[in-house]
Amino acid sequence: MIATDLDGTLLRNDRTLSRRTLNALRTAVEAGVEVVFVTARPPRFVDALATGLAGTAICSNGAITYDIGSREVVSSRPLAVAAARAVSAALREAVTAVGFGVETGHHVRYEPSYVLRMPEDAAAEMPVAALDDLWTVPFVKLLAYSAHHTADEMVAAAEAVAAGRAQFTHSGGHGLLEVSAAGVGKAGALAALCAERGVAAGDVVAFGDMPNDLSILRWAGIGYAMGNAHEAVLAAADRRTLTNEQDGVAAAIESLLT
Repeated sequence: MIATDLDGTLLRNDRTLSRRTLNALRTAVEAGVEVVFVTARPPRFVDALATGLAGTAICSNGAITYDIGSREVVSSRPLAVAAARAVSAALREAVTAVGFGVETGHHVRYEPSYVLRMPEDAAAEMPVAALDDLWTVPFVKLLAYSAHHTADEMVAAAEAVAAGRAQFTHSGGHGLLEVSAAGVGKAGALAALCAERGVAAGDVVAFGDMPNDLSILRWAGIGYAMGNAHEAVLAAADRRTLTNEQDGVAAAIESLLT
């Protein structure tokens, strides 16, 4: 199995898949290798790629397992309202000018203080009048954003004031913290999928670039850091490939299959 992140890894900076990468993925599939996308993104982003590839995507940092071909959610692990309330209250005391949103899998709902905008996801954005209005629908991630802090600082702040209440990580967005239910992560979802398939960890090759990818790079038999990866990922990975702009995943696949 090949398990690959999307942004900053499989995708180029313009969020497209190069012809070389598509060809490498198709060659792997034809050779009997299952390709699984493992991403912080929701299912709607995977659908928008329109690659023509079927298969499975682990979305929202492991909270959703998604069948790309049928466009069906196979499983979902939501974040409990009580945990989200506790984390948001603690962060509001600890972090300057922080705002909150939630990812439902279909939409991003956000309160007035959440000023981050994702142009590529504008159609899915839904403003609400107040923080308490975020908790009225099920959601898989709490999003916390502050323009005054780096993403690494946001994770550190969350660990300091709310450790154990949820899972904290980031995927590279400046000042954006991603909060999942405790125990939810990319590696856990990937391990569960592999158990269903009868695939051992040693038979998995993983690719990633950001701290939310660390768990799959450590769990897989072989973990590749992209040449453009976060310093923590570069330090932890078994191997390093080229950058996402240089089709690093494709280059590694081509080498592995020769």
